[in-house]
Amino acid sequence: MDLPIIYHPNYVVPLPAGHRFPMPKFSQLYELLIADGVAHPAQFHTPDYPLTEWITLIHTPEYVQAYSTGTLDAKAQRRIGLPWSSALVNRTCIAVGGTILTAKLALGHGLACNTAGGTHHAFPSYGSGFCIFNDLAIAARVLQKLQLVEKVLIIDLDVHQGDGTAYIFQDDASVFTFSMHCEVNFPGTKQKSDLDVPLPAGMEDDAYLQTLASYLPDLLAQVKPDLVLYDAGVDPHAGDRLGKLALTDAGIYRREMQVLSTCVSSGYPVACVIGGGYADDFKSLVYRHSLLHRAASEVYHHYR
Repeated sequence: MDLPIIYHPNYVVPLPAGHRFPMPKFSQLYELLIADGVAHPAQFHTPDYPLTEWITLIHTPEYVQAYSTGTLDAKAQRRIGLPWSSALVNRTCIAVGGTILTAKLALGHGLACNTAGGTHHAFPSYGSGFCIFNDLAIAARVLQKLQLVEKVLIIDLDVHQGDGTAYIFQDDASVFTFSMHCEVNFPGTKQKSDLDVPLPAGMEDDAYLQTLASYLPDLLAQVKPDLVLYDAGVDPHAGDRLGKLALTDAGIYRREMQVLSTCVSSGYPVACVIGGGYADDFKSLVYRHSLLHRAASEVYHHYR
């Protein structure tokens, strides 16, 4: 049995020329994983469209309805930063379905990876920063509702604080939110995660990995989650347009190995999403995202 990886062709929809959200990266990641022999077509799983009542476990029915029908007001639309289309509504929902499926497969296999996901800036009643519906929060709540898990740990290593996720679960002891992010970066107003680790701009590999190592094992021992949701954003990379940290490719790979081996070796199942990554050089960006799946494949085979 190989590492379960989740992908859907509808993870990519057209955006206007020159738009700064790197939409093509999702299909290019799928193609790279196959071309490099990291994965083969048979190990990919295709998500279904999620039930609306699953999305409204986190988001207000009014917001879900307005976004889904294209009747969101212009200011709320601008805050998201992606031009509305029915194709984007479909893509948004399929990506949520992808993270739900990733979480379910992680419970059965110990580890699973989405090739999208990590929309952690979405709040219950509005979207923000390219995030429309919060897939991490929805997946956590859906698995709780299905009585597949009780306690969830969200490890968010995207360079930007997981502010929407932190807000959603701020009074909920059943979901522990951990965000390690650049302190001087979007969002301007930070929320309060259960554990926030703000990092100084320019931090490099060794300092970053040592900081992570000083928190992660203790956190697992304290929370004892039934499931870990891991947002593996690659925007802490030195070459990221929106990042402000200074990790290398090797640093990103070491981070993925550190997180996944620490969790899996202790018996905690991990569902991974790729999170943020923004670069003009698409080839480099897609390779960075693939480091998650390369590390996950290694960890999966080692601990199986």
